[in-house]
Amino acid sequence: MKKFKKLILSSVIIASSLTAFSANAKATYDVCWSHYTGWEPYYLLEQTGILQKWEDKYDIDINVTMINDYIESLNLYTTGQFDACTMTNMDALTIPAVGGIDSTAIIMGDYSNGNDGVVIKNGSSIADLKGREVNLVELSVSHYLLTRALQKEGMSERDLTVVNTSDADIASLFVSNPDAAAVTWNPPLQILRNAKGANLVFDSSEVPEEIMDMLVVRSDVDEKFKKAMTGAWYELMSKLNTRGKESSDLIATMASNSGSTVAEFKAQLKTTHMYYSAQEAAEVFKSDRVVKTMDYVRNFSFDHGLFGMGASNPDFVGIEFPAGKTLGNKDNIKLRFDPSYMEMAAKGEL
Repeated sequence: MKKFKKLILSSVIIASSLTAFSANAKATYDVCWSHYTGWEPYYLLEQTGILQKWEDKYDIDINVTMINDYIESLNLYTTGQFDACTMTNMDALTIPAVGGIDSTAIIMGDYSNGNDGVVIKNGSSIADLKGREVNLVELSVSHYLLTRALQKEGMSERDLTVVNTSDADIASLFVSNPDAAAVTWNPPLQILRNAKGANLVFDSSEVPEEIMDMLVVRSDVDEKFKKAMTGAWYELMSKLNTRGKESSDLIATMASNSGSTVAEFKAQLKTTHMYYSAQEAAEVFKSDRVVKTMDYVRNFSFDHGLFGMGASNPDFVGIEFPAGKTLGNKDNIKLRFDPSYMEMAAKGEL
């Protein structure tokens, strides 16, 4: 009987300890990112200790993971393995939102200001693409950029042939083909531009703020996580937005991590409009331009079948903006542009 009572007492102690441990355990959140000039700072968040500071402030744990394959990172986010992911505005709409995941963009990191471009040999303008094959990652922002370039020239995709090509192969194919035409992003874009006989005939600086690079979170994720990530990001941005040794060292670290030289990485930064100011970034989400941009994006996406067989028109997915503005189905809002966390960062209220 004594042994039996001791066994019961031990079980009660163990159960109480487990309950106490569970009560004291910190909530854990997972963020994924992939290599791109504007997203390389995510590597620095943990390296600098800045993220730890914000984790401690909100009593949570945040894991930041680099995924080598960009599309795979989006798929992992969409299937629930991550709470947040870096992605473009177009991909946020066509992958998680179309997939039924209610997602919110909380950080406007940058926009491509020349980081994406159309390069051809034996030609000097978009008009020279007529009748040509064009290598690009089909249904990506490169494809979107091509359609915008063609629109501005009064042309359409019917005037050429799109050849779906892996981003890993575009540079080598372009260099070896004397009649090449391709659309891609940095760093492969740098290789294309430096190839013999190559001409850059259109780039993303001609459609400013249309290729947006953002941090997107699951809309129902805890506020603590959203605030901690935003606070950490803009603290890091303030360190990068200086001309001293600290920012130079951080840039060198990002260059090394991305496989670039410092000179190459700085060249990429020149064609990336980074939003170092939280208030400036918030104003993008509050502007009428973002609504116009997402109207372009949703129509491109629908026209190219990215909304799936169940969509009969571009209104299939609802998109929500500040001040009650919406595009599409108000009863199926799956992508939201929320500047409130950036505004809190700007006011020092996080």
